Amino acid sequence: MRNLVIMPTENRERMNLGEFAEEATIIEETATPKRVNHFIEANTQEATLQHLKNDCITPVFAKDNELTVNHVAFIETVWEAANSYYNGETIGTPDIRVSHVIKGRIPEAIHKPANQLLESDKTIYYERAAFSIDIPTIYETVEGNKLNLSIVGVRAYNQMNLYSKKVPELFRLAIGFKNQVCCNMCIFTDGYKDDLRVSNTSELYRSALELFNNYNPAKHLYLMQQLGNTSMSEHQFAQILGKMRLYQCLPGGYQKRLPRMLLTDTQINSVAKAYINDENFGSFGNDLNMWKFYNLLTGANKSSYIDSFLDRSLNATEMAVGINAALHGDEHYKWLID
Repeated sequence: MRNLVIMPTENRERMNLGEFAEEATIIEETATPKRVNHFIEANTQEATLQHLKNDCITPVFAKDNELTVNHVAFIETVWEAANSYYNGETIGTPDIRVSHVIKGRIPEAIHKPANQLLESDKTIYYERAAFSIDIPTIYETVEGNKLNLSIVGVRAYNQMNLYSKKVPELFRLAIGFKNQVCCNMCIFTDGYKDDLRVSNTSELYRSALELFNNYNPAKHLYLMQQLGNTSMSEHQFAQILGKMRLYQCLPGGYQKRLPRMLLTDTQINSVAKAYINDENFGSFGNDLNMWKFYNLLTGANKSSYIDSFLDRSLNATEMAVGINAALHGDEHYKWLID
């Protein structure tokens, strides 16, 4: 029997899990899986809340010196919202990744040569930060892979104008499932806010709760389960890879008539290498089911920079579902398999 886990008691009836998923069982406790790698890897480093709190300054809007909602406030607000909405579940501590450090110095060190600066003379903050909060007591197994419910947030100051007066700030927030075999993130349309603009943590808290409420995990799981029912031949896989490479070079007008494809050439090459070498999802010499293909895409996406990570995560889902439909005769993604 499958072990689809149920939401807290007050949310079960509203979310109507039984309409989409197989028989469910409430899970009392689960062992914490050993971490294999991170949900995002390229050009990032691990950080802790303590480091962000104690060692980093908070950027301001230059024209009125108003504070931004910094990375710590973002992470803690979403973490608090998760603990509130999923009360009774086990909520993991945030796994935080940062990149693009912005360096400065304190006023007393303005005239010091750079090679004579002490650590106490320097100021830093990170232009970009991403975090993942796992909820290990809400999980399902798809094609032998355990998936935990996970909340992911992204903040990139480079996508804001800090030289202006204070305006609503841009955040990206998603809820979906993380494949525990590889830490690949599976993002679904209803579980992603790509243009979340708020002015303070109270608005951010309400927006997080709204996202959690609108997301239907059973529907998302059902969609992923269906991917395992369809396979493609090696010839079809090679055809799709070729079209994905060709997509990057198409004229703009032609490209706009096709479904969007956000993976880079380097990531497409990673998909090809993983098809041959990946011990979990590689299928060299055999048919490749769409669940494995999906994980080849999400695995390649882990090399994305923080500011494009969630958009490409969602696009990986769109492509896997669209190509799966095309293999059954749908026209929308037909160009990729012709």
